[in-house]
Amino acid sequence: MKKILVVGGNGQLGNCIRKIAPDFELDYEFIFTDSQTLDITNEDQINTVFTENKPDYCINASAYTAVDLAETEKEKAFAVNAEGVASLAQACKDAKTVFIHVSTDYVFDGETNLSYSEDDFTSPIGVYGESKLKGEELALEINPKTIILRTSWLYSEFNKNFVKTMLTLFSQKDELGIVADQFGQPTNANDLAEAIMDIIEAKEKKYGVFHFSNYPETTWFEFAEKIAEFSKSSVKLNPLTTEQYPTPAKRPKRSTMSLDKIEEVYKIEPKYWENSLEECVTILTQ
Repeated sequence: MKKILVVGGNGQLGNCIRKIAPDFELDYEFIFTDSQTLDITNEDQINTVFTENKPDYCINASAYTAVDLAETEKEKAFAVNAEGVASLAQACKDAKTVFIHVSTDYVFDGETNLSYSEDDFTSPIGVYGESKLKGEELALEINPKTIILRTSWLYSEFNKNFVKTMLTLFSQKDELGIVADQFGQPTNANDLAEAIMDIIEAKEKKYGVFHFSNYPETTWFEFAEKIAEFSKSSVKLNPLTTEQYPTPAKRPKRSTMSLDKIEEVYKIEPKYWENSLEECVTILTQ
C-alpha cells in the first residue's frame, strides 16, 4: 500500500483531503501532519517524519497565506513559503517521494487581458507572491519529481476564507462594499483535493507546473453576489474600485489562469465555479 503524507493536514486543503481520504483507503495510507507534528521550517522534524513514514507522495498543503501581513513579515513568509518548501523538496528527493506542492496565481502581476499559461513570465507584486514563486523555483530545482499546482481564490467549508467571511458579514450588516475591478477564479478546495488525487492515481506522471482552478473568471463583487444569492441573503452589495479599498499588499488586477495543460495532460476537467460555490454554501447554511 502506498503512503501519502499530507503536510498541513489541519488547513483548508488538508481538511478537504482528509474528507475524501476514506474513498481511497484500500490503495493508500494517509499520514496527516499539522504545524505541531511537522513544522516545515524545522529540518529535523521533516527528516524524522520522512524516516518514520517513507511516503510515496508528499502533498504540501501548508503555507504562509497572510497576504497583507507578509508585507511586514517578509522573513516569516519566505521561511515557510520558500525555505520550508526547499527542505520538503530535498526530503522528497532523498526518499524518492513525488512532491506535490500548491502555489498561487499571485506569482503573476495581473497586468494582462489574457489568461496566464504555465510558461508565462512571472512577476509578483507583493511579498506573498514573491515567497511562493521562490518556493516553486527551489522545489523544481531540487527535486525533478515535483508537481506544482497553482490555484486561486481558495475557499471551502473549512477554516477561514472569503465565502465564510461573507456569510458572517451578511448576518451582521445590511450593506457591504466589495472590490469589483479585480478578476480571478474562485476555487473550491474540495475540487483541488479531488484533482490532486486524480494526479496521484494517474498511471503516467508528468512533472512541472500546472494550473488548477474552477472557471471562468469573475470579480470579487460577482463572487460575493453569488454567495448572497445562494445563501438567500438580502444584504445590499456595492461595487468598489481597488483604489476605494486600499490594502497593505497590492493584488493582481487580473490573474486568470489557463487550465488547458492540466486538462490535456491529466484529463482533469475544471468545474464551473458557480456550481462548486453553490455546493459549499449549501453545506455552510444547512
